This record gives sequence, structure tokens and C-alpha cells, in this order.
Amino acid sequence: MGTGDVFRALSDPTRREILRLLGRRDMTAGELADHFPLAKSTLSGHFNVLKHAELIVAERRGTIIVYSLNASAFEEALASIMEIMRVREDRKEHQI
Repeated sequence: MGTGDVFRALSDPTRREILRLLGRRDMTAGELADHFPLAKSTLSGHFNVLKHAELIVAERRGTIIVYSLNASAFEEALASIMEIMRVREDRKEHQI
């Protein structure tokens, strides 16, 4: 998982909403699609970006795909973002 991949994944409001929904519970692609007025191909693209960033995991169960939040990767991404913000804050303090 590259930091750039994570930032790209988090840059889109639809992908952030997918993560929020999966934070509540695992969902099928169809259940997720019910929350968005988007074509399935568009949602599939969002899922692929999130999978590439390792923020979600897809598991095939017969003919359906169940998505779940990769909590450890999400926590790692959040820690990275917090570290970036802390560095920025430290720089501001030294400039004063």
C-alpha cells in the first residue's frame, strides 16, 4: 500500500462514503450500489481504487462479492495522515 494510493482513494467523496458504510458492516456490491445513483461500472472502478489502496477486501461467495473494510490498513492510513498533520503543525510552531 503506497501513501499515494491511499490519498487517491480517500480523495473522492464516493469512496469515502463506501468506507463509511463498510465501517458499519460488510456489504455486497449490490447493497453498496443501492446507496449511490451511479452505474455499476462506475462503482466497480471505485471498488478497484479502494482495493488497490488495500483499504477494502473483496470476497467472492458464490455469485456475489462481499466487501469489507480492511481495518488494519485503514488505521495505518489514518496514522500516516495524522503524522503528516503533526509534522505540518510542528513546522508552523517553529515559524512563529
